[in-house]
Amino acid sequence: MPGPERSLNDFAPPGAALRVYLLGTLPFDSFLAFQRRLVYEISGDPQLASLVICDHPPEITIGREGSRLHIRPTPEQLAAQEWRVRWVARGGGVMLHLPGQVCAYPILPLAGLQMTPAQYRDVLLESAADALRQHKLEPTVDAERPGLRIGDRRVAHAGLAIRSGVTGFGLVVNVCPDLELFEAVACDGEPRPMTSLERESPLRIRPAAVRLDLADAIARRFGFTRQSVFHTHTIFHANAASR
Repeated sequence: MPGPERSLNDFAPPGAALRVYLLGTLPFDSFLAFQRRLVYEISGDPQLASLVICDHPPEITIGREGSRLHIRPTPEQLAAQEWRVRWVARGGGVMLHLPGQVCAYPILPLAGLQMTPAQYRDVLLESAADALRQHKLEPTVDAERPGLRIGDRRVAHAGLAIRSGVTGFGLVVNVCPDLELFEAVACDGEPRPMTSLERESPLRIRPAAVRLDLADAIARRFGFTRQSVFHTHTIFHANAASR
């Protein structure tokens, strides 16, 4: 006999807390090291759950569905712009990381939440859509390439990974980046350049507000009733001390 249908926000155990790391600008290498640390911790204790919210200096990452053909500048032009190109173990295609974006990386135990990977993807995208609706926008979920659209342009894309039953990577949302730079990169193979919240919303958009909106929407959709907010982690102090 099938069990009761679950609502969109009853995945986390009652009273569960989400550790939210609001970290500002984080070099991609530092993020990868931090993500590995969190995945290791959570794979050993499925009662833990974390969310990293940050942005990155200019860089291009390529996931499993990406191609170097989606990057239009030559290697020499990329070097002149100091844009590093990095292949990463996640789903999705090419992502251009720039100031003015907000990245949301949930590090969650799927077994502890009793979620399938497909459920996780769908709930994460709906969480991002909830956050964008706070800014008088009506995004739609892209069925072909995981992400969000406003009209005919993508405003957010998702590149997800699961390791040891724990999620990694996540969402990149364009808040107020330099949109001209997206002429150089076909993000996720999309022929049209991406748009931004700043371009599409009638309201004044602040990245700090979007960070908090994303954290609240993700916590609510996944059923976390409490958030513990941190602005650093001991891994960063240890790295600084070792230099």
